[in-house]
Amino acid sequence: MMASTTSATAAAAAFGGAAAAAKPRGSSSAPCPRVAAGGRRRSGVVRCDAGVDAQVQAVAKAASIAALEQFKISADRYMKERSSIAVIGLSVHTAPVEMREKLAVAEELWPRAIQELTNLNHIEEAAVLSTCNRMEIYVVALSWNRGIREVVDWMSKKSGIPASELREHLFMLRDSDATRHLFEVSAGLDSLVLGEGQILAQVKQVVRSGQNSGGLGKNIDRMFKDAITAGKRVRCETNISAGAVSVSSAAVELALMKLPKTESLSARMLLIGAGKMGKLVIKHLIAKGCKKVVVVNRSVERVDAIREEMKDIEIVYRPLSEMYEAASEADVVFTSTASETPLFTKDHAEALPPISDTVGGVRLFVDISVPRNVSACVSEVGSARVYNVDDLKEVVEANKEDRLRKAMEAQTIITQELKRFEAWRDSLETVPTIKKLRSYADRIRASELEKCLQKIGEANLNKKMRRAIEELSTGIVNKLLHGPLQHLRCDGSDSHTLDETLENMHALNRMFSLDTEKAIIEQKIKAKVEKTQN
Repeated sequence: MMASTTSATAAAAAFGGAAAAAKPRGSSSAPCPRVAAGGRRRSGVVRCDAGVDAQVQAVAKAASIAALEQFKISADRYMKERSSIAVIGLSVHTAPVEMREKLAVAEELWPRAIQELTNLNHIEEAAVLSTCNRMEIYVVALSWNRGIREVVDWMSKKSGIPASELREHLFMLRDSDATRHLFEVSAGLDSLVLGEGQILAQVKQVVRSGQNSGGLGKNIDRMFKDAITAGKRVRCETNISAGAVSVSSAAVELALMKLPKTESLSARMLLIGAGKMGKLVIKHLIAKGCKKVVVVNRSVERVDAIREEMKDIEIVYRPLSEMYEAASEADVVFTSTASETPLFTKDHAEALPPISDTVGGVRLFVDISVPRNVSACVSEVGSARVYNVDDLKEVVEANKEDRLRKAMEAQTIITQELKRFEAWRDSLETVPTIKKLRSYADRIRASELEKCLQKIGEANLNKKMRRAIEELSTGIVNKLLHGPLQHLRCDGSDSHTLDETLENMHALNRMFSLDTEKAIIEQKIKAKVEKTQN
């Protein structure tokens, strides 16, 4: 019982407790008074005690070393489970838009979110995929249970939603299931609109953002890149995207469904936001035969670029300051902006003039933004109807059956790419053994070489003879290691060869007492302790 308690204490100290343990008993958590150069406060004579600072640093260092040493006792618990790849998230299939918008992370904030996640004690790598239909966090966790708990707590703190309520809507997948999920997401198989292409671009953006910020780790980076490959192959080899609709096209389809058929093409269309989604809305309006659309955007340059590209429709630009005036002249209002707060509330909707009976007598708000641009209370206004991304299912179901058949074909490709990724990840396990075996052999060589040179005596050796002896020892070691190292190298393409490689790795670890697994764990824990203290 005592050993168990010691292990738990050691692990707690190693995982974020070292900084707390470093503080002397009874010391205050208040910050040291701000001082001018020389250690003296400008408003008085209070000095920071250098002796106390040195003592705190010494205690911190001692606590860190003690935590790592004691951790060796409890490291076996972590060695029993390999670092896990996990996905924790929610999507249009599991959570309503009201919850998804609270968790949404703007693209420019992805690097910051990744940094916060990797600062968690049991998280080594992280990536965030946040779109209008999903918010998913991919991590490599040192411990599955502890890592998941930390990520859920982070999500709860960020959104203000209690963790117990979040868990009712979250899905959590591990290792191959998590990887398969990402591959399916990239291929458009998990989208509200099966086979839609925009999600692949969003997965690419995760990688691009990670490369720019240096935030993605080795495993997550490779997994996302392989997901992109899987997504491209599925679209090229199964034709799943042929005839498929995107969120933007489904929004246009829904709006036209709700308008009287005779007036659908003559209805006055307004688009607020000329980003990627907004541009697709215009594209699909053209495909349906619309001849004019008013676009409200913060800057005119983006609208001009769209106008230059799309010649088959009249695009009228209105600045953001004229948004409500433009809405008063529209029958259908599409919203697609990154605004964190609603652009239209109940008061705004009530202030708008009535709509002609020829187009149904109600103004349609089709909101494809997350967070939402149109407040839910707008639907309480009798002359307005509000539709958000969750309402697009009505359109999607119409074309789903044919794409489901193609999705079955896509699973074969995804399985192939999944095996390739897992083989690559398995092959990484041999790298520490190769390094340790090489280091072990080099230490023996250096030790025996030194003994040999001492027996011969420096007086009896010239530089040429010494170099020849050193090269002889190096050559013998290289020849002896060549066979074992060849059996530890594997490109991961052949599962049979991979299994043999891993068996060889474990055998060498036992024969030479390399203990690579514990060394890796200790290295990870040390990095976490140092990061916490800094």
